[in-house]
Amino acid sequence: MSSQNISEYEKDVIENRPDGEKTFEQTTFPELKQVASNALSRITSHLSTRDIVDPGPPPDGGLKAWTQVAMGFVVCFCTWGYINSFGVFQTYYTETLGESQSTISWVGSVQLWIVFFVSAFSGRALDAGLFIPTFLIGSIVQIIGIFMTSLCKNFWQLVLAQGLCTGLGSGIFFCPTIGLVTTYFRRNRGVAVAIVSSGNSLGGAIYPVIVRQLLPEIGYAWTVRVLGFVNVGLLSLALAFMRPRLPPRKAGPVVEWRAFREVPYVFVLLGMSLVFGGLFFSYYYIASFGRTILDMSYKDSLTLLIIFNGAAVPVRLVTGFIADRFMGPLNAMVPLLFINALFAFTWIAVKSESGMYVFATFYGFSAGAFQCLFPTTVTSLNNDLSKNGVRMGMAFSLFSFAGLAGPPIGGALLTTNGGGRGGYLVAQICLGVLTGVGACLMYAARVYKVGWSWKIKC
Repeated sequence: MSSQNISEYEKDVIENRPDGEKTFEQTTFPELKQVASNALSRITSHLSTRDIVDPGPPPDGGLKAWTQVAMGFVVCFCTWGYINSFGVFQTYYTETLGESQSTISWVGSVQLWIVFFVSAFSGRALDAGLFIPTFLIGSIVQIIGIFMTSLCKNFWQLVLAQGLCTGLGSGIFFCPTIGLVTTYFRRNRGVAVAIVSSGNSLGGAIYPVIVRQLLPEIGYAWTVRVLGFVNVGLLSLALAFMRPRLPPRKAGPVVEWRAFREVPYVFVLLGMSLVFGGLFFSYYYIASFGRTILDMSYKDSLTLLIIFNGAAVPVRLVTGFIADRFMGPLNAMVPLLFINALFAFTWIAVKSESGMYVFATFYGFSAGAFQCLFPTTVTSLNNDLSKNGVRMGMAFSLFSFAGLAGPPIGGALLTTNGGGRGGYLVAQICLGVLTGVGACLMYAARVYKVGWSWKIKC
């Protein structure tokens, strides 16, 4: 065998053979295992950040930093944008599978739950210096889930493919992505996170547009596959440009029990759990309300979801900037939640298609405004930055169960009070109450932390 045709992996074996033989063909199985071990070490070293030297303080700007923000936006588009568009599937599955709305909502709820729950642990991959392999694995799992969804024929297949598999993949790479972006910023962190999170809303508007246009033309299976191809392209782009800035660091505990002794932190967790428990009822059922109560066409009902998600894009950016520069995230969060609760109650008064379009616009504004603030709100309660990761993970875990239970419970409420508009009335009241109580708990956290004065930034 010519030396020019011998790979470096073959040389690993040939140059260390104890018997002096210099042909690769005579390599034994233990020596092949050594080749595999050496190759794996090279790949892991190449993909990890173990060789990165600590670069010091965050650059807070520059081409590379803002590139990470742009790619983080793409990731949120492909993860939470896809999740926030579940309303298009909620309506379609209810009509084609013959299942109740509460039953169908379990598909989206399982997806939502597992994204939050897995994110509580996957963020540690960034700390371990394994962002790139984690991102790659998560992307593959998510894409498999989307393409398997296109083959589903019944409810339980959808739970496994769209709920479990797609949610698992998204959860694997979502949290490390957000964590990576925040390492590039300090002063402008709120603005950066707001830009990234606006991908949620834009994705939640674009995916329904794709479904609305393609479903009547090419059918369900190929429409879902198109969504999968969109994610393949966008996630490949993100993988090509996202790069960790910091070297690996020692991971802390999964749970910091001392945090539960801090009243502001506990109040924020409870308040946001109530808010998230009700919030996703809106994402899942706003199109269904237009279809079943207002007798809108399927395409027009999807327009409601598009408006609801799209309206949140600009307001997320403005909210992040104001919170960063003037108020602080908790100060901004409290009034926005009270406004959102007020809009939730106004849903009760909607009687026409035009009124529904107006409601979707303003409720989308208010819902998008506060969502970009909850990561920075959680971290603002803690003075020890080294504990931000574990505390955010704890928050994600708690929110996951609220997201799991909220939409199915909301769907079950639709069958009460005679069903129809009466059922929606009960669900809408519960949505407003949950958001209002959550806002009160957030306000209590703010008062406990800094007192009654609104002049203190927090």
